[in-house]
Amino acid sequence: MMLDIFSSFDPGINMTNNYMSPIMFWMITMSSISLFTLSMWITPNNLIVLMNSTMKVMNDQGTRTQGVHMKGFNSFIVSLFIIIININLMGLLPAVFSYSSHLLFTLSFGLPLWLALIMSAIAYNTTSWVASLLPGGAPHWLNPFLVIIETISISVRPLTLSFRLAANMSAGHIVLTLIGTYCAASMFSSLLGFLILIMIQIGYIMFEVGICLIQSYIFCLLLSLYSDDHP
Repeated sequence: MMLDIFSSFDPGINMTNNYMSPIMFWMITMSSISLFTLSMWITPNNLIVLMNSTMKVMNDQGTRTQGVHMKGFNSFIVSLFIIIININLMGLLPAVFSYSSHLLFTLSFGLPLWLALIMSAIAYNTTSWVASLLPGGAPHWLNPFLVIIETISISVRPLTLSFRLAANMSAGHIVLTLIGTYCAASMFSSLLGFLILIMIQIGYIMFEVGICLIQSYIFCLLLSLYSDDHP
């Protein structure tokens, strides 16, 4: 039976009409990341130099926010940045499920981290955090509406953070799937069309590599900016 294009994002492996259990599937995908990064801990190489440069970019961004005053926040953001980059890039490999395009993955990072910042701010200084819901210099008759708007804005942050990453990664993989489908169909019908589609596919894959890096940076950048609301 022919599946629709969105079925390629189902987190499971079709084996004789049955799908692999979700626990086994996520164990296999996470173990692939571990095997991919094992070489970083053996000897210094070009990959380590590249990783250090990438970590420095996010560490410099973290020092420009209030997160620098929270112990371990920068280290966590840098580690998360590297993990998301690896996961996004691995999703570009053929026959590999892109689990950064799944909401289960993005929400598992966005929601707990946002909630941790909110709970930490409330526990540290409740009065200051509540006062931050009301911008200074606003007219008195607007104060109730501004508090409601600011509360809604803060509440939807984990959803926008998670949906942004998942939607951008899913859109890119859908386009790659469409181009690959038409490329395979034109292989035996038109050699010129096949070559053109191959060149388009290669160019778009290079574009998707940039998207993977940018989306990882935006995800961690927004988390670091959310720390500015911490008292």
